[in-house]
Order: sequence, then C-alpha cells, then structure tokens
Amino acid sequence: AEVAPPTAGADEVLVRVYAASVHPDVWHVVRGEPSVLRLMGAGLRRPIQPVPGTDVAGRVEAVGADVSRFRPGDAVFGETIRGRRWVNGGAYAEYATAPADALAHKPGRLSFEAAAAVPTSGLIALQAVRSQGQVRDGRAVLVNGAGGGVGHFAVQIAVADGATVAGVDAGEKLEVVRSLGADRVVDYTREDFTRRPERYDCLLDVPGNHSLAACERVLT
Repeated sequence: AEVAPPTAGADEVLVRVYAASVHPDVWHVVRGEPSVLRLMGAGLRRPIQPVPGTDVAGRVEAVGADVSRFRPGDAVFGETIRGRRWVNGGAYAEYATAPADALAHKPGRLSFEAAAAVPTSGLIALQAVRSQGQVRDGRAVLVNGAGGGVGHFAVQIAVADGATVAGVDAGEKLEVVRSLGADRVVDYTREDFTRRPERYDCLLDVPGNHSLAACERVLT
C-alpha cells in the first residue's frame, strides 16, 4: 500500500531504507503471538504501527532539531525502535524514522544488506556473551544454535574475547561455525550436547530446546 512518509521527531532521523532484515521478533509481532505481546505494546486487535520491520540500513534523508551526530546523506544502520519493545518498527517501507541513539554510521566495507542483518541479532548476542555471560579470556563457552542469527554473532564475540568455544547446530552448518572460530562443533541431529562429558563456564542456549536441568549438567 502507499503510505505517507514518516516525519522525524526532534531526536530522530529519517532514513531512506536500502535494506531491512527479517528476524523472529518481526514474525512474532506480525502474528501477534504469543498473545501476551499484544498487551506489551503490539496492539490488541491490530498492530499499532502497521508497517513491520525493526532492523534497517540506508542513508539519512533528514534529521530532527536535536540531532547532531548525523547529517543528510550519511550511510547508517541500526534499529527503528528503542529497547526490547514488541511493536512493528516501520523498516519495511521506503522511508523509516529511527531514534538517533539507536543508529550508527555504517562501516564502508559492509554492504547495506550485511549491515541490516546486524542490529537485533548482534545486540542480543553482545548482551548475552558480555553482559550476562561475562565471557572473558580463558573461559569455556558453548553456543547452542551457533549457526543461526544470534548464535553466529555469539561465537565470534566469544572468540574475540579469548574464550574457548563449542558450537552446536545441524550438520550442514558446522563448517560455517568452524570458520567463525569455534574450537569444536556438535551436530545436534546425531548427539545431545547435554549428555557429553565436557563442561562449560557459560552456555548460551539460543533455541531454548533443552530443559534447565539438562543444561545445568554441562555447566561447571
């Protein structure tokens, strides 16, 4: 449908969208499932914001009165909403507004498509590995779902922070997981990682497909 272009608020940036990503949070809000999301801001009977999408990459079209970090023409990427709000973000249109503090300048060596795939998955991985997992040099880390959106970022961040990393995923993804720096890999279609003898200081269980009790068996 044709919709009116959004207008940037005082602390917002208007972005001409070059690329936007698809991730599970978008699916949940579009579907309104689980139902509790409707009470968390998505809208009870229909979406409050009709245009889906939260992760965006593009060029700045205009800036609000209080924005000084960006100027028209800048290549940027980031999220169109603040924090973990369960609402559509408008990124699947030709223009979208975003809070200035939720955007960053796009590195020149990244394509717009690659940059648009980073924000939500990358932020979840960064928070899980560094803030919650407190991963650091010498720690042993296991990432379940290591070949997925969040998981492949988590593997790289943990490796960069000096950890020894094991990655769990389907067999066809394991070469990619190895290429990201994982020291060992486990094919979940052949083996249950919770029944292996190895122990880890931190477990990032992205798909949540094992019970807490099972996961505790592999923790130091």
